[in-house]
Amino acid sequence: MNQKEFARRRRHLMEAMGENSIAIVPAAPERTRNRDVEYPYRQDSDFYYLTGFPEPGAVLVLLPGHPRNQYVLFVRDRDPDMEVWNGYRAGPEGACDVYGAQESYPVDDIDDILPGLLEPVDRVFYTMGNNPEFDQRVIGWVNRLRQQARKGVHTPWEFVSLEHHLHEMRLFKDRAELGAMRRAARVSTAAHRRAMQACRPGMREYELQAEFAHEFVRNGCDYAYPPIVGGGANGCVLHYIENSAVLRDGDLVLIDAGAEYDCYAADVTRTFPVNGRFSAEQRALYEVVLEAQHAAIAKVHPDNDWNAPHEAAVRVLCQGLVDLGIVDGDVDEVIEREAYRPFFMHRTGHWLGMDVHDVGDYRVSDRWRMLEPGMTLTVEPGLYVRAGSPGVDERWWDIGIRIEDDVLVTREGGEVLTSDAPGNIADIEALMAQ
Repeated sequence: MNQKEFARRRRHLMEAMGENSIAIVPAAPERTRNRDVEYPYRQDSDFYYLTGFPEPGAVLVLLPGHPRNQYVLFVRDRDPDMEVWNGYRAGPEGACDVYGAQESYPVDDIDDILPGLLEPVDRVFYTMGNNPEFDQRVIGWVNRLRQQARKGVHTPWEFVSLEHHLHEMRLFKDRAELGAMRRAARVSTAAHRRAMQACRPGMREYELQAEFAHEFVRNGCDYAYPPIVGGGANGCVLHYIENSAVLRDGDLVLIDAGAEYDCYAADVTRTFPVNGRFSAEQRALYEVVLEAQHAAIAKVHPDNDWNAPHEAAVRVLCQGLVDLGIVDGDVDEVIEREAYRPFFMHRTGHWLGMDVHDVGDYRVSDRWRMLEPGMTLTVEPGLYVRAGSPGVDERWWDIGIRIEDDVLVTREGGEVLTSDAPGNIADIEALMAQ
């Protein structure tokens, strides 16, 4: 992403902060997987959103009122010996030349420099709780100034959560962000198509997962989240990630897997028959979920609030459950007493962006938030009929179905970013027959 985009975001945030303030944003820390092996590094979303800087051990400081150096980066210093082992570091010089910092210092010097940057300001914009160890360092810098109050040293008097402004910015996607999300969507839908064509009875779930790894890596992407590949009864477990069971002839397989490109996520779920042909019961339930998704997407429009797609999906799902004899009662009564909850226990979607469950308020002033152009969300109704469900005929047991797409709110309505993944039964069966 172009550095001009990150500079625009910083300017926007500093305008919201006002003068006599400072923002402090640490990079994500490295995490140990086991012994001396670390998890693959992924930058903190807020930090990356404002800098594009990919390395650990860094700290961003924004100073809206500073006459010259409003954008300061503390980064790891160059170290030729360590770079032999772990790769190139930008260092302070690279932080300025490549990432646009107006001033940069070695992060090892931060305890000496940052208190001086804090002294002239009144408000500290910082999000507590994400990194407890770094929280203590920030508090320590402020306390150091307080201890010098009798010498006339000024101390910030207000802490403000940075999330209030920053996450509101992140909720609305600009052209550059949408470009990254569209690429993640294209790669994700191609992987789902690949999995449908590869699927055969007798495979293990992780073999289908491998098809996603192939498609993601060859296109410069990573997983946006641990993938779910659940065959049969496993498809009724919402966050199933073991992905090790044998895929059986006659079962459905539910795959929830999305790519991440340049720290932007896709989130796609498709459900299809292991043998390429839906049974009568699978077909009946699938058509209900697909109709619910279409009804929900139709409600993705600036005239509607966040809850409108969910309400539309729930009504269609309840009508389907009543029509199929899975739930008894009038549809309005079924909705009122939430008799559908054993079969649809989650919301119909969530915000999507740098985090797969992205930031942004769902309610404002105790009301559901109105949808606005630039917001991106998932639409993912489902039905999950677990074995032993009371009063439900056995022919419906162990059928788990979820259909999930990524939708951009536009002035005209909802644009489905992931429509290249087949959703209709005829399209799925035709692709699997190739």
